[in-house]
Order: sequence, then structure tokens, then C-alpha cells
Amino acid sequence: MASEKINREEIIQPENVVYQKPELLNDVPMHYCPGCSHGVVHKLVAEVIADMGMEEKAVGVSPVGCAVFAYRYIDIDWQEAAHGRAPALATAIKRLWPDRLVFTYQGDGDLACIGTAETIHALNRGENIVIIFINNAIYGMTGGQMAPTTLIGQKTTTCPYGRDPELHGYPLNITELAAKLRGTCYVTRQSVDTVASVNQAKKAIRKAFEASMKGMGSSLVEIVSTCSSGWHLSPVKANEWMRKYMFEEYHKGDFKDTTGLK
Repeated sequence: MASEKINREEIIQPENVVYQKPELLNDVPMHYCPGCSHGVVHKLVAEVIADMGMEEKAVGVSPVGCAVFAYRYIDIDWQEAAHGRAPALATAIKRLWPDRLVFTYQGDGDLACIGTAETIHALNRGENIVIIFINNAIYGMTGGQMAPTTLIGQKTTTCPYGRDPELHGYPLNITELAAKLRGTCYVTRQSVDTVASVNQAKKAIRKAFEASMKGMGSSLVEIVSTCSSGWHLSPVKANEWMRKYMFEEYHKGDFKDTTGLK
């Protein structure tokens, strides 16, 4: 029985495409490793900004690390900050232009280690900015070193026998700390490992952005994420490892919400 010749031009039509690229995502190939959570979060940020009609008034601040490349992919105004200093720069931008939607996009090594002071004090002051925090428990870009968020027993290039609390201290739970600061109005921890999780993360980002524009104070949206390369796992195994170990230390959910927003 002769097989039918497939006409690709007939199949690849907009109505047949499951994934629609958000208009604010630049038409360039993403360089992130397979299974990396950054690409999914970029998509959510781009969609929320477009949904809010803030394309011309959104300003992102990206520092150093894998997170820095956000400016290549989301078509809004960006400022690049020195390592860890994104909340300080975002503070200046928001105070100069209070009508702008200002957010930072940071990894855990940047936010929870090198930029701990800037992060904590910006949140405590109640700056009307949003901090998007990608937590994959490792320094992903620079070789897989231990981060403040690295789990007890987790092996990295700088703790090859596993993180030992007596030697290295304990994982730093930034989100729980942020929830206790009087300047924060919305503090949440999400993930993007399932469709349901992606939808919930998008709602969280939208609420944080809306709270910022209403002048309610600081918001922190943590996304528990994978680093397949740094963890030396396949994308599927990385998601499994994250669910088994990361969620045990970094519980998901809202930790503070005084916004009254849905």
C-alpha cells in the first residue's frame, strides 16, 4: 500500500501549531541547555507583560549569570547590573519613573549570595519592584559551584563530597526571609515543571506585577528550577530530582499576600 505524500506546507499552519510564541519574545534561538527552566519563565514574563499592555513601560534588570541573557529574548527595555546589584538599580529606575513596570530577573548565586544585601534591603524598604528569583541550587554558568541554596548532601564542583552544614552552613531560604520583611506585599515560591505549575507561576508573576504598579510594596517570585548541565542529569531526570529533593527544602506556595488581588 503506497503511503501518502505529506504536504508539510498544508500541515504547518497557524491553526495546527500547538505552541504560539509570545509576540514579545524575539525571534532568535535560545541558547539555554535542554530542560533549562529559564526559557519557560521568559515565556511567562513576556506573556504577562503583553497581557497587561505594558510593552512600552516595562523595564527589566538582569545581572550576571545565565539570567543575564534575558535581554536577548524579551523585547522590552533592559538594564544590565553588576553582579548582585539588580535590586539597587531597579530601585533607582522605579523611583525615577514610578509609572514603569520594573522587575529584576536573577539567579540564586547572584541574588542569594553576591547580592544578598541589595535583595534584603530593597525588599525591606518596600520598593515597588518585582524580583523574579530563579533557584536551581547551583552556580549554573560558571561551572556548577555550590550556591547558598545548594541542598544538604548535594554535590557540586566546590563541595564534591556533598554540602556539609558543619563546614558549609545551611541552605539559605530567601523566600521565607522575605515574607517576614515589612516592606514586602507578595512573596511566593512556584515552579514550571508541569502544565499546572506553569499556569500557577504565570498567575503569581501577574499578581506581583499588578501589585508593583499599584504601589503596594515589594514582591518576590521564586521559581524552583532545574539545571540539567550543572546537576549532570537529563531534562527528565532533572525534573524528577527537583521534585524529590528541591521541593522538600523549598516548599511551594504563597508565603505572604497582603495585596488583596486575585
